Amino acid sequence: MRTHPTNIIAAMQGLFGVFEPLCDDTVSLQALAAVAAYRDCWRDAHKLFQDIRQKTLAAEKNGDELGLAQYAFEEICAKTLYNLSGSPAPFDADSAFWVIPLATQLGAKLGLKTPAQVTPLLEM
Repeated sequence: MRTHPTNIIAAMQGLFGVFEPLCDDTVSLQALAAVAAYRDCWRDAHKLFQDIRQKTLAAEKNGDELGLAQYAFEEICAKTLYNLSGSPAPFDADSAFWVIPLATQLGAKLGLKTPAQVTPLLEM
C-alpha cells in the first residue's frame, strides 16, 4: 500500500490546478499545493485546516454556497495531508475518501458539467 499516498497526493495536486483558475479565493488552494508538494510539510496541514475552517465559518454566516463547497474540499484535503503525515491525533480515517466527491461538488458549483472536467482520474 506504499503507493496510496502518492496517488492521493497526485490527485489533490491535479485538483488544485483545476480549481485555482476558477476560484476567486486562491490563497488556501496555493497553500495546500505547497504543503502537498513536500512530505515533510504534510504535518503543517493541521494549521492550514484551522485557517480554512475559519473561512468555512464565514461562508456559512454569509450564505456563500460556492465558498462552502470550496472550503469543504480544501478542509478535506488538509485533513488528508495531515493524516498522511503520521502525526498524532489524526482527523477521521475516512478523510481521503471524500476528496473526489467534494471535488466533484465544487466542480459542479463552478459550472463544470461532468466529473471528467474536474479530474481525468475519474475517467479511469
